[in-house]
Amino acid sequence: MTRNQTNYPLPGNVPRGGSEWAPGCTTISVCVSKVGRDPCTRVYLCPNKTAFEEYGRKNQTESKTILTRGKSVSSVQVKVLPGLRKVDDWFLIHTGISMVTNNWLLMAEQAANTINGNCLVCLEARPILRIIAAGVIAPNCILQFLYEKILTGECTELDKVFPLIGMEKKKLMFNTQVAKQNFTCLKLHGTGAGIGRIPEPWCIENVSLPAGTPLARADVWLWCGGKVLYDRLPPNASELNWLNNESFQTSDALSLHSRFLEKKSDSLHNKDSRKDVDSVPPKKKKHEKHGGKKKKYKENSRGSAECSGSECEPIFPSELKRKQETDRPRAAPISSSFSWLDDIKSPTLQPFCVDSKSDASNWTYKSLYRGNVARYRRKGCSSLGLDPCRQEVRWEDAKKKHKHGDKKKGADRYFSTVCRQLLKSQLPLLILPRVTESGDGSNSTPFLPLEDIEGEKKLELVGRAQTSSVNPLGVYDPTTALWLQGKGKQDQTDHHEDPNLETGQDTELVTGQTEEFNRKLREQPENTQLWLKFIRYQDELSATVFGGEDAQQAKELSERRKSSYKAVLEKKLSIAERAVATNPSCVALQRERLRICQELWEPSALAKEWKKLVFLHPNSGPLWKEYLLFTQSYFSNFSVSRVNSAYGKCLSMLSAVRDGSMVSHPAMPGIEEDMLDIFTQQCHFLRQSGHSEKAFSLFQAMIDFTFFKPDSVRQLSTKQQADFFEPFWDSGEARVGELNARGWKAWMVQQERGGWVQPSAEEEEEQEEEEEEIKDRIQPRWKVWLNVESSREAAHWLPWRPEKAKSQSEEDCEDPERQVLFDDIGSSLICLSSSELQLRFLLNFLLFLGLPVDTVLLSGGHPGLLLEDLSLLTQGSESRRPLTSSYLPSLGLNSVGHMTTLQGARKWAGLGKQGEKFVNAMLGMLQPVIPSQHRTVLSLSRMQYEKLKVFRCMHSNKKRLRSQSKISKRIAKSLLKEPDNRSSLAMWREFAHLEWMLGNLEEARKVFSTARALGAAKGLSDPTLCELCLLWAQLEVEDGASGPGGLDGNGAASMAVCVLTRLAEGSAISPSSASQPVLPVAILKARRSYEQALTAALCAFDKDLFNPQDNKKGEVAVREDKLRLRGLVGCYGLFQYLTMGLKAASAVYSQARERMDDLHRTIKSDSGTDAFRSGSSLLVRRLASECEMLAVQQASLLKYHTSVGVIPLATLRDTLTLALTSWPSSAPLWSIYVQVENRYHSAGRARRFFHTLTRDNSSVVPRLFTILAEQQRKQLVDAAQRSCDRSGPLSVLPENGLSNRILGLYESAIGTETGAHCPLLWRMYIHCLVSEGKIDQAKGLFYKALQNIPWVKGLYMDAVQLFPECLQEFADLMTEKELRVRLPLEELDILLED
Repeated sequence: MTRNQTNYPLPGNVPRGGSEWAPGCTTISVCVSKVGRDPCTRVYLCPNKTAFEEYGRKNQTESKTILTRGKSVSSVQVKVLPGLRKVDDWFLIHTGISMVTNNWLLMAEQAANTINGNCLVCLEARPILRIIAAGVIAPNCILQFLYEKILTGECTELDKVFPLIGMEKKKLMFNTQVAKQNFTCLKLHGTGAGIGRIPEPWCIENVSLPAGTPLARADVWLWCGGKVLYDRLPPNASELNWLNNESFQTSDALSLHSRFLEKKSDSLHNKDSRKDVDSVPPKKKKHEKHGGKKKKYKENSRGSAECSGSECEPIFPSELKRKQETDRPRAAPISSSFSWLDDIKSPTLQPFCVDSKSDASNWTYKSLYRGNVARYRRKGCSSLGLDPCRQEVRWEDAKKKHKHGDKKKGADRYFSTVCRQLLKSQLPLLILPRVTESGDGSNSTPFLPLEDIEGEKKLELVGRAQTSSVNPLGVYDPTTALWLQGKGKQDQTDHHEDPNLETGQDTELVTGQTEEFNRKLREQPENTQLWLKFIRYQDELSATVFGGEDAQQAKELSERRKSSYKAVLEKKLSIAERAVATNPSCVALQRERLRICQELWEPSALAKEWKKLVFLHPNSGPLWKEYLLFTQSYFSNFSVSRVNSAYGKCLSMLSAVRDGSMVSHPAMPGIEEDMLDIFTQQCHFLRQSGHSEKAFSLFQAMIDFTFFKPDSVRQLSTKQQADFFEPFWDSGEARVGELNARGWKAWMVQQERGGWVQPSAEEEEEQEEEEEEIKDRIQPRWKVWLNVESSREAAHWLPWRPEKAKSQSEEDCEDPERQVLFDDIGSSLICLSSSELQLRFLLNFLLFLGLPVDTVLLSGGHPGLLLEDLSLLTQGSESRRPLTSSYLPSLGLNSVGHMTTLQGARKWAGLGKQGEKFVNAMLGMLQPVIPSQHRTVLSLSRMQYEKLKVFRCMHSNKKRLRSQSKISKRIAKSLLKEPDNRSSLAMWREFAHLEWMLGNLEEARKVFSTARALGAAKGLSDPTLCELCLLWAQLEVEDGASGPGGLDGNGAASMAVCVLTRLAEGSAISPSSASQPVLPVAILKARRSYEQALTAALCAFDKDLFNPQDNKKGEVAVREDKLRLRGLVGCYGLFQYLTMGLKAASAVYSQARERMDDLHRTIKSDSGTDAFRSGSSLLVRRLASECEMLAVQQASLLKYHTSVGVIPLATLRDTLTLALTSWPSSAPLWSIYVQVENRYHSAGRARRFFHTLTRDNSSVVPRLFTILAEQQRKQLVDAAQRSCDRSGPLSVLPENGLSNRILGLYESAIGTETGAHCPLLWRMYIHCLVSEGKIDQAKGLFYKALQNIPWVKGLYMDAVQLFPECLQEFADLMTEKELRVRLPLEELDILLED
């Protein structure tokens, strides 16, 4: 409840007394804590019937509650809801929160929004009462309040608020940590047990209580400083003060202490003669020895009379009392049998007895059962109930035993790492003389000295020979024995000294680095990056410890690595916990801690920690990404609906943070980029799990929500905008990409005017004839299921919508899963404010549909969990196009509609007729609402898609190539006719490349020439023109297959040189000029122009290009053009190659790559994450892409030269290794490297290089190509071994152990964080095991893969193909995890019967 204090102030003094009190009134006391007495005021809520009279409601008989300021003023009526209400309804009425959103965080947000300001709210999962001063009860009413049943005077009001009640059995739970407050303290003067006391400084006023029994009243609790609340004080209670205890007398304590010091020696003598009650006559000598140790330990613990104060143990009064009792007469003999207390006539005489019957369990286990032993803190060594003259219990000090045990535990054993390294180090100088064999007995020592074993081994090798097969009698010296074995003499000195020296140096280096880390962390505990480096350094430390082992201990080393891996993880976890405790607000350290715990904790405990961390940091996008990845990888709790709802909750939470609705957490930089990445990841998750309709609808709804948003809702929050969007989605109107679609904005405007005018019925389109799903019924059941499932996936990835022209409704849908409701997508809608993010969203959608896009404009690459297609590993294998094969790179992602086995073929080359119709309609609808440069980017992607379809038909379905080429050329020409694309050189370049691929060389040259004339004015300063001329020259060189300096006698080379020369001159190229030879003077001028242009472009490279403060809309595009040097460098390099040779071309590439790589490393090291989060992230990605493409161009040129000329292999290998070291995730570079290395049998160098890169890189791409290289090598070896021609020489030498090496590489890859979530890696591994004949291991690996990627439907389809007998099991598993199964097995049986 809120009240406006300004307009309706509370009354200052409220009259008290019974006359003013009305039944049904509620009072609230509001107090302020300050020095002295806390001032309080009261707020009354009373029913006022006079307000009804003012509003003419005198005739009403029922009384309704009215909130007023007085008796007859304007009021606010309180509505009383009729009927019975549930608990949640009342909670909703009082708090405004329903059961669905009933959590403490929303309550805090509601409170903050109510006061419209900043607030600090402390919340707990379960609220606990806290102790506060009772400012409601006046001091003069306390005595009446506690002792009188009927209150009088000013205290009468308290009697109605706090009525008398009975004794409460259950006391309330409260927080015992009480802060200092202004308490009214009660002084107790009873003589009974003490119940506690309050510190004197806390009492602002003391009230003395008289004798008597206080009363208990409702909602009043008394706190006496302990851990107990009292509803009434116990009778005759007193304060807890041991100095006022009458049972303790100072004189008795002093006399006892003096007697104890005088008779210390006599008492020690008496102790030895006493008999221990708990001791039992020993049966074995071991027990006697143990008992003797106990007695000796007791004597030592007592000490002597000469010990000082710090060395002696404290003397307790109980011990002094016990010593005094020794001089008194002995008590009556203790009974030896148990008796009931009611049977004893005088219980006070013999309350204890000694059980003479022994317990067999005590003899067996040497102690009592721990559950029967009371736990308490012992004060002194006395025991109640024993005769002090003849009975005693000796206690052992556990603290000293623990300390002694710690010393033993901390000592290094002989097998520890420290001791083994000490043994391997150089021997120290001998202090004791060695005893020789000729020495006499007088020189012998009473101990056995440690001998120099290694020195003796050296002497044995020299002095006597060992027995072996060639020297069975040991008569030959070592040199002769080696000669008989065919070996040379060994160098023993180097063999024994170098390893020890190296091990010692490594140990010193490791110790020094660890000390340096500790020193820096002590000085800079808030340096989070230093903590992360120290955590990752533990892996290097572990590798260094194992690196010094001998080769002969390989088996032992592998076992110790497995056993110590957990120890390393625990060490890293302890460091991470210490770092988190020092920096609790650092999200990166929290993520690293949970990443370490993944291999130590149970998944359930890890899930709780993730939920807790996300709850504490709901504004961290990277944290949400890792949490969602963990959620969809948690197999035991996985289901598609649960993970999809987690994505929706994440996006709605981040949207609230972005909008400012969540005032408790501010928005982090780059939050919209993180939201877009999470949204894209959700769509791919739904696609991989088979729910293509939902993923497609998410993108479709986001286009309407982003580009066709009404102006009236733009200023609202994301949640409110989604509420306005829901009626449009459920209205049944056409959406983006559908026929007659107008968009959300136009729909809302028309709704305000009265709705749409129904258009006239159009002619129905020709429906495609449905093919029979089951073509061959003779095939096995599992194969029929795979064929039908994949064909339905390709045909039905668009959501089903009822057609109004056909009078269809939702009930007419045969498969309800094809319908997408707003509840499935509403929580995932996000707002994108910048045009760059909107363009990135559209490109992600096109990539989702399977269209080629510029990866630079995306978020910088795709993680391994999206890799599913083998085309990533097979790209660049076309030998006819070594220079231009990288113009159509494959990202390894499956497009929507392509859901089949790993090696399954596509049903169509593209999206099909319906899919392409949607893409054309969507692009046409987006034309008016996006900028012109964005329209060009989308049109370029559309044309590259047509080129990709032609490329696929050329390699897989040549029968369809002719029809597909006509369709693609028609669409390309229509795209070029658009106004925005007529002057786009990139569009002309793609169209010319399409004509060249179809074999229309003359038409392609005309297109190139026309495009060259459009951009002739800019010359070398236009990066797009340089890229166009480079492609033209490369195509001419590939078709001519000419080498360097091929100007004479090769028309293709002359044509390429002519193109590059005319580009440098800035003149147009005509068919007549292209046929004429190029003059040498023109070549010299062109070379000089290229050199000047490249020098000027490289000089313009500076860190200022990436300054985030200068990221304006126009300047970003200009600076991005300055970074595009692939066209200029490629033209210059190819020109030098054709005119001067390979060495000149390599010099051009080296000059440009060295400058650009250095700049990229500098920018990445200086700016780090901030640069990628700011507006300059696009420029940084552009620079990285240009550097990678220059490396690909140089490697492609060298590879082409190997087919037309002679080149040392070292040149190509060094270029590739240097480039891959800088860009280890480049698939085109890896493809070239694997093709080059697999030509040669010696794989040692390549394996070392693979190992070096995969060890220091977390990407899964190098590991995939490592496995690919070994598999291709194994295929060559198998082909050579299975050759039938035994007489002829084998082209490749046989090699053994490749299978085990490949399996080891797979295991190493899936053990990494990125490899564990890579579907392509798991599917390749399962196929590899099946090809080796290991069916059982492959099936076990399938279930292991489900623990990491349970959402990938392609994995289940591979399992059906490889293990067909388990079809029913896999189908049930997919149904259980809610993966999309388009053909249930029951329907399959019906189709097969028909």
